Amino acid sequence: MKRIIALLMAAVMVFALCACGGSGDDKLVIGYTIYEPMNFLAEDGSLTGFDTEFAEAVCEKLGVTPEFVEINWDTKFAILKSDQIDCIWNGMTISDDVKANCAVSKAYVKNAQVVVMAEDMIEKYADAESMKDLKFTAEAGSAGEAAIKENGLDGNYVAVATQQDALLAVKGGQADACVIDITMAKTMTKDGTSYDTFSYAVELTSEEYGIGFRPEDTELLDSVNAAIDELKADGTLDALAEKYGLNLAL
Repeated sequence: MKRIIALLMAAVMVFALCACGGSGDDKLVIGYTIYEPMNFLAEDGSLTGFDTEFAEAVCEKLGVTPEFVEINWDTKFAILKSDQIDCIWNGMTISDDVKANCAVSKAYVKNAQVVVMAEDMIEKYADAESMKDLKFTAEAGSAGEAAIKENGLDGNYVAVATQQDALLAVKGGQADACVIDITMAKTMTKDGTSYDTFSYAVELTSEEYGIGFRPEDTELLDSVNAAIDELKADGTLDALAEKYGLNLAL
């Protein structure tokens, strides 16, 4: 009898772990893009960043293994709905479009969409209205792209695959300016970086980041939110925010 009870308890534990992800085993498949400081490659080639470490800490709380899968940001919702990943965890701005396409965790980091251009051009442009003749670029399907359109800056706009590509387009002269997350702008324009002659100016939006799940995965969403609360309470999130120069929304 004791052996039967032990086997039943083991089965329950396995079921609980499987329920943490739509992939059907004891791992959480996380969709991300390369976006410093949220998810990026360290010098040794390993994936790191605020969201990477955050996800690893949450998975440790849940007793599952994180599996990171690089995705196309423009098709993130289709990838999520097709069960290729269990969640979108990559500095995703909580917007009406996001909430219409997935269930969203509690907000965890504050963000804004900012205009990035050569530092010697910044003083010429005080607001969105003054920038309407510029050539703009942004990541397709991003909050930056939405901000460009909402502010009437899409008269001469070309989308690119990633925020990194947007910066490269400005550096290469294909665009005058790009709109990216302030979290990335702060990191990428620091002294000693490839973009240290760039700066950022006008904030087009103010926003917050959340994690996206399939609407039916309510248990997973609730478990992640509970883990976030624990990581905030024990100081883990504050330490990560300080490490990566971010402001928490919690």
